[in-house]
Amino acid sequence: MKIIRARDYDHMSRQAANIISAQVILKPDCVLGLATGSSPIGTYKQLIEWYNKGDIDFSRVRTVNLDEYVGLDYSNEQSYIYFMRNNFFDHVNIDLTNTNVPCGTNPDAAAECARYDYIIKELGGIDLQLLGIGPNGHIGFNEPGDSFIKGTHKVALHESTIQANKRFFEREEDVPKFAFTMGIVDIMQAERVVMVASGENKAEAVRNAFFGPVTPRVPGSILQLHKNFTLVADEAALSKI
Repeated sequence: MKIIRARDYDHMSRQAANIISAQVILKPDCVLGLATGSSPIGTYKQLIEWYNKGDIDFSRVRTVNLDEYVGLDYSNEQSYIYFMRNNFFDHVNIDLTNTNVPCGTNPDAAAECARYDYIIKELGGIDLQLLGIGPNGHIGFNEPGDSFIKGTHKVALHESTIQANKRFFEREEDVPKFAFTMGIVDIMQAERVVMVASGENKAEAVRNAFFGPVTPRVPGSILQLHKNFTLVADEAALSKI
């Protein structure tokens, strides 16, 4: 495990973008695993800036996103496909047919999960997976539990996750209670994993995940066992270690 200590959110975002841009330059047709939420927005903004300067080309890149809310379609502003287009895809020259997000409106959960695992396999796996971490230690929507779940699955979101996400919705009752998410094996089989963490509200999760035991009660702790894992975190997120 490698830790990059950043001064603040902007510095963290630039450091993570450096790693991702190097991956794309070295392997133009790489497979990027992408994350949503507030943590990676700055990273995407930095990548867009470098694209606009002509420093990076996304035309051959393939992507797979970590997760999607169950019940939200691509037109819903809180869906993760909408998030990705609004914050990244629509601002670079990526081919949208090469981007993949779980289908939140598929009523057959088992079929959707199998479909998504097949996509990842057909792409040859993930070259670089970008992650954030939830206050309860979740990665993707792999919530704390009794065991690590291997493949893509439908998950009931913990109350702490719902509370953390309600700021994005008009009413708390509008927050989806379920999501499709990549499993732990999908993430762990990525050639490289980069996590961004910012703010004091992530400090306890960072301490528990990377300076405590490996346990499904803190899903992010599994990354201690990854062969090429980098945590990029600001001073506030590292304040408890």
